[in-house]
Amino acid sequence: MPIFSPTDFAKEQVQAVQDYSLLAGRSLSNVFSRPRYLADTLLQADMIGVGSLPIVVLTGFFTGAVLALQTSSTLQQFGSLSLTGKLVSLSMVRELGPVLTGLMVAGRNSSGMASELGSMKVTEQIDAMRAMGVDPSKKLVTPRVVATVVMLFFLSIISDLVGLTGGFVISYLLLGLDANQYWTTAYQALRFGDVLMGLTKPTMFGFIIASVGCYYGLSAKGGTQGVGRATTQAVVAASVLILVSDFFMTRLLMGFFQY
Repeated sequence: MPIFSPTDFAKEQVQAVQDYSLLAGRSLSNVFSRPRYLADTLLQADMIGVGSLPIVVLTGFFTGAVLALQTSSTLQQFGSLSLTGKLVSLSMVRELGPVLTGLMVAGRNSSGMASELGSMKVTEQIDAMRAMGVDPSKKLVTPRVVATVVMLFFLSIISDLVGLTGGFVISYLLLGLDANQYWTTAYQALRFGDVLMGLTKPTMFGFIIASVGCYYGLSAKGGTQGVGRATTQAVVAASVLILVSDFFMTRLLMGFFQY
């Protein structure tokens, strides 16, 4: 079994953070320079957004349904069953909608980006692009980052709406709540800060998903085994970063809006 030096391991981690930061920064700066590869961006938006729609809809619907089902017994003990719409609305819009959508998209697309770019890397297609004078970060990374940020924003909105619908189905069919009462309390519970919080998180999550997936793909080495390893690392890293960044963004936005 090989012995790893703690110093070498620390250097590798610092190098990885530096390389990722450079790639992420370059992917943003490329947006403001030509060429912009609009066709590639639209293709990625279709693959990421439309391709992820079924799993996002299913996740959002059953999350809202489970929220209404699990909390109904507790609310009923305090005579507050009519507040089910408020609870589902705040939970989905502020937290569960963006986070679960980000995790689903990360599992589906971050791994796909890592495997696709990793295969290009180990087969020396990336080197061929550089030899032809094409910047790989501008051609491959930036379209994926832009498409993921934009599409995750709209996917989160769809997830919120479908989650509210799932909560309504349970509230109406099983809990006996009036439809007008459910939707009125769900709407009146939301403040501007809640909506802004729910729409700010997907932009950050989308950037994390795309940049992490592209980084691990472009860093793959060691043939097909390296591609598989990069795919796994991309999903794990993107999921962990989504959860960590969600905590800090929630704390920052709650302090800003004085919750």
